[in-house]
Amino acid sequence: MENFSSAIPIVDVIRSHKKGKPIGIFSVCSANESVISATLKESKRNDNHFVLIEATCNQVNQFGGYTGMTPFDFADYIREIAYRMDFPLNRIILGGDHLGINPWQSEPIDSALHKACDMITAFVNAGFAKIHIDMSMPSISDVDLPLTSTLIAERSAILCEAAENASAITDGIRPFYVIGSEVPPPGGSKSNEQTLEITQPKNVRETLEIFEEVFTKMGLSDAFSRTIALVVQPGVEFGDHEIHDYNHENARKLSEAILEFSDIIYEAHSTDYQTVESLRSMVKDHFAILKVGPELTFAYREAIFALAAMEEEWVGKRYGSETSHVLDIIDQVMLENPSYWIKFYGQDSAQQAFSRKYSLSDRIRYYWNEPHVSAAVLKLIDNLIRYPLPYSLISQFMPAEAQLIREKKITNSPQDLVESHIGTVIRKYQQSCWGDE
Repeated sequence: MENFSSAIPIVDVIRSHKKGKPIGIFSVCSANESVISATLKESKRNDNHFVLIEATCNQVNQFGGYTGMTPFDFADYIREIAYRMDFPLNRIILGGDHLGINPWQSEPIDSALHKACDMITAFVNAGFAKIHIDMSMPSISDVDLPLTSTLIAERSAILCEAAENASAITDGIRPFYVIGSEVPPPGGSKSNEQTLEITQPKNVRETLEIFEEVFTKMGLSDAFSRTIALVVQPGVEFGDHEIHDYNHENARKLSEAILEFSDIIYEAHSTDYQTVESLRSMVKDHFAILKVGPELTFAYREAIFALAAMEEEWVGKRYGSETSHVLDIIDQVMLENPSYWIKFYGQDSAQQAFSRKYSLSDRIRYYWNEPHVSAAVLKLIDNLIRYPLPYSLISQFMPAEAQLIREKKITNSPQDLVESHIGTVIRKYQQSCWGDE
C-alpha cells in the first residue's frame, strides 16, 4: 500500500527559507470533504508541490472527536479521496494539530495526560508525520498551579516520548515536531479583543532553551532536533466578526528573533481571512507555516448558501419541485444542539441567529455531518444535478464561478461550483507561500 509522505519536504522548504528564499508552507486544517477535494484539485495544477493536511485533537482522536473519526479513520478518509482524484499519496503529508489535553481539560491532569499520550500514539501509528504538541491548555488540576513554560515543556516532553515510542515500535519514520507555550486557541479567538499581545522576542529564546533542556533531560534530544517550528502570536487572529490583520512593523522584532536558530521557523495559527499581501509578508517575516481552517469551511458555507438560494429560485419557483430547505434544517439542528456555538455568540438572540449563519469563526462547520443536515445537502446537490442552473442565476449568486464556467475551466455542476469557490482560498495561500513559482 502506498504511504503518505514523511515531513522531509517541509524540512526542505524550511532550509530553502533559511537560505533567503521567501517561501513557506500552508496547512489545511479541515476534515470537510469538499475542502479536501478542492485542496487536492488545486494542488494537481502544481505538480512539484506537496499538500499538508492536518486534523485537530477535537476533530479527530482515539474516541472519534466531533467528526467521529480516529486517526486511522482520518488517514483512510484522506486516502480514499486521494485515490478517487488520482492524487499521489506521496505528495500528502498528514499532521496532528493541537495534540494535547484540550479535549479533556475538565479531568485531573494525570487522566488527561494519559489520554493525550494515547491520542498522540494513535496519530503517529496512523502515519501522521508532522506533530504539533500543544500543552498550553490547563486542566482542572491547574486551578492553583501557574502554567509556566517549564511545566508546559515537561508535559510536552511526556507526549513527545509517547510519540517517539510509537514510531520506534512500528519502525515508522520519525515525526517532526512543532512546539510552543504561547499558542492561540484553536478555531479563532473567543472574545472581541481590540488588540492582541504579540509574543515578546525574549520569550522565543527562553521557550526554545527551556524545551531543549527539558527534552534533553528526558533523553529526547534527538526528538528535539526534529523540532521544525515554534508557535507564537504575531498579532494575527479573527473572531466572530472581526479580523486582526498582520502588521509587519509591529511584528518586526519578533520576526528577527528566530534568525539565530538555523533550523526553526515560526508556525502561525489563525491566519484565516488575511489578505494575500499580509500572508506574503508573514512568510517573508519567517512565519513560514500558515495554518488555515475556518476560512475554508466559511467558503464552503458561502457556496452551499448560494446554491440553496438558487435552488429556491430555479427548482422551487421555476419547476415547482421540493427543495432541500438546507438553511432551515441546519439552523434547527444548531438550535437543538447548541453546545458548539452557545458559548461564543453572546446572549442576544438576534446576534446569535446572525452569527450561527455568518460568523467568521464558522462554528456551523461542526454540523455539516449531522444526519439531517447531510441529507439536506445531498438533496440540494441532487436537485441541481437534475435541474442544471442557468448561467444568469449562477452569475447573480456566484459571479466568479460563472465566469470560470464561461471560460470552460469548471463545469456547471454543484460540486464544481462548491470546490471552485473553496479553491479561491487555496489559491490565495498558494500564491503567498510559493510566490510566482
